[in-house]
Amino acid sequence: MTIPKRIVILGGGTAGWMAACLMQQRWGPRGTAVTLIESSDIGIIGVGEGSTPQLKHFFDRLGLAETEWMPRCNATYKVGIGFEGWSHAPGHERYFHPFTSDFDPHTLGDFFANAYARRNGFDVPAHPDRFLVPGRLAADRRGPFADEAFPFEVSYGYHFDAVLLGRYLREVATARGVTHVDTRIASVDLGPDGDVAALVADDGTRFEADLFVDASGFRALVVEQALGEPHIGFGENLFNDRAVVAPSPLPPEGPGSATRATALSAGWAWHIPLTHRVGNGYVYSSRFIADEEAAAELRAHAGLAPDAEVRHLTMRVGRLERSWVRNALAIGLSQGFVEPLEATALHIVLATVEGFIVAAESPDEPAARDAFNAAIARRYDGIRDYIVAHYRAAKRADTDYWRAVTANDTLSDELKAMFTAWFTGADIAETVAALGIGGYYSPMSWHCLFGGYGNYPGRLQPPPATMPRADMARIDRFGRACAGHFAPHREALARLECA
Repeated sequence: MTIPKRIVILGGGTAGWMAACLMQQRWGPRGTAVTLIESSDIGIIGVGEGSTPQLKHFFDRLGLAETEWMPRCNATYKVGIGFEGWSHAPGHERYFHPFTSDFDPHTLGDFFANAYARRNGFDVPAHPDRFLVPGRLAADRRGPFADEAFPFEVSYGYHFDAVLLGRYLREVATARGVTHVDTRIASVDLGPDGDVAALVADDGTRFEADLFVDASGFRALVVEQALGEPHIGFGENLFNDRAVVAPSPLPPEGPGSATRATALSAGWAWHIPLTHRVGNGYVYSSRFIADEEAAAELRAHAGLAPDAEVRHLTMRVGRLERSWVRNALAIGLSQGFVEPLEATALHIVLATVEGFIVAAESPDEPAARDAFNAAIARRYDGIRDYIVAHYRAAKRADTDYWRAVTANDTLSDELKAMFTAWFTGADIAETVAALGIGGYYSPMSWHCLFGGYGNYPGRLQPPPATMPRADMARIDRFGRACAGHFAPHREALARLECA
């Protein structure tokens, strides 16, 4: 594909407006006209209110300062995700999955070594929280910024109001030249060659383009419905297909700096702290609990009144076989959805749009298209596998749901290899490298998941005197000292308002 001269994006929300901003930035100066069509009659789902650190890359690329967008979107900082109740193994009832930091080289090797020793039957400390600094930041309600005399950084993402973020990005995109049209699309016209020729509105207006970006949500009007691209469901791997959501007030101490994912009877609940409220949601399987029972469980978990209003959502978990089909590109929910346990939705949007821009400018379009589609499909599958691992590796079996997910053997070959490596005492870093999956989740992430749940032998023996051991007193002092240089999260947020 040569650089498209006319781009039509169907669907607003965060995904559509992210694509509009990136494509306008790249191709607008070369004469490309970008138009985004959305209908104010169609609501935005806005399930995800958390991100990975890749979202910071997006804002940095567009030159959008945190002082500008974060207060507008009630955003807070996120240094990782705390998992609670996924394991009933003593001492492993909770663990923290951190983002990377400058401190990792000082303690990560000790963590890997101790986890290796414990996997091989030796009684040494191997819970990730003692080794990795971001977990201490979250526990102490600290933000991701150290004082000037301490030049070390931690990666971070954000929590935000998804509806407000979509509106903000709309302002940015239109100010930079994107055309915004508020209308409802009734049909998709295909040309004689099978490409998309135009989107047709309710009033008959035709929107023609060289490239059509499908951000129409689960409706998937262009790539799936009109072009017939198959959808690959993940239902055999991931059982959850529903969510019920409700806000709750902030605690007196203000918002924390981490997402919390708490296991409940038939799934898990998120706790996402914004500057004005807490976002709560229960992701569950309708095979194991009825909608109203799930709503009652969420209300009790979040401390809400028995009659508090909630919103029910249906999730379509899976992905399209290909994301780029003919002259159309699917992004966001129309492209695929893996449940929000690791907050990867916008991460995939960014990877898709940036990867497409590079591929579209390639002189060998067929090869670039095939490579792009394969890379995006593999990314989805890699994220799916890591999320499946959360359930398969969980150490609890107190309800029918947890007995089913921990016994689920519908695993990819790559995921089977990861389980085999962990439980046979193999080198996890070498296994990740051999499988080529390090671009999705690193050896640190796999160690945190398996080790955080307490997937170690039940019977342990003292390590031999000749075995090298981590100096846990030094590691504890190191973690405390490093965390003490980081400002409280409240102060980090206050600086945004004062800038």
